Amino acid sequence: MLSGAACLAAPAGQTSVAQVKAQGELRVCIWPDYQGITYRDPRSGQLSGLDFEVAQGLAKLFGVAPRWVTTSFKSLAEDLRQDRCDVAMFAIAMLPTRMQDMRFTQPYMHSDLVAVVPRRNEMLRQWKDIDQPGVRVGVLAGTFMEPVMRARLRKADLIVLAAPQTREQELEAGRIDVFISDEPYTRTLQRRADWVRVVKSDTPVHPLPYAYAVKTGDDRWVKELNDALKQLRQQGLFKAAAAHHGMEDLLQSP
Repeated sequence: MLSGAACLAAPAGQTSVAQVKAQGELRVCIWPDYQGITYRDPRSGQLSGLDFEVAQGLAKLFGVAPRWVTTSFKSLAEDLRQDRCDVAMFAIAMLPTRMQDMRFTQPYMHSDLVAVVPRRNEMLRQWKDIDQPGVRVGVLAGTFMEPVMRARLRKADLIVLAAPQTREQELEAGRIDVFISDEPYTRTLQRRADWVRVVKSDTPVHPLPYAYAVKTGDDRWVKELNDALKQLRQQGLFKAAAAHHGMEDLLQSP
């Protein structure tokens, strides 16, 4: 459990450990389609993933139950602003533009961009094959892949996908030729979908640190979260969760 000093009341309008304890739950924003991170199985409804396990551990440390609040990268900033959750925990890339709309904890993971193509596609074998005339490159709306690929592509066509579209459905249907994602998502996808192949660049594309996020102005809450996450890291929870999902090499020290 956290020390009493960490549970002092925060200024009005700000989240704190004391407030979380008083409400009896930790409201955690998640994107339930994030394979390997916070994924909800469509058949069983069960959640799994690295950040799902860490969020459970964080709630336990605070002595409360977690409550899962569905969000997306596109709606996250507004959900935090409207106080729909206490913390967002689904491997959020620390983009400079996002830092204007939310506060981040210390980073705990990193990833670069990777590409996913159908295994039957023999034309896209290397990263350089992607930015070619006629190639349709899918990205999910609101993810950092959208602005990065919009800036990088010169010849290929960028296709921005939004719910209810999914990248896998569009790829399998042939409406896109490739989609861009990150290491956490694609590692789990590869284990579940034998019809896809991952293409990586030989050189860094756009590596970024990942962290958890809260609404702007919650500086005290960020400090309390960092202290709590440090305890969980020392207890080995991050390493254990990463090992469960094949992501040990993606962890980074704060």
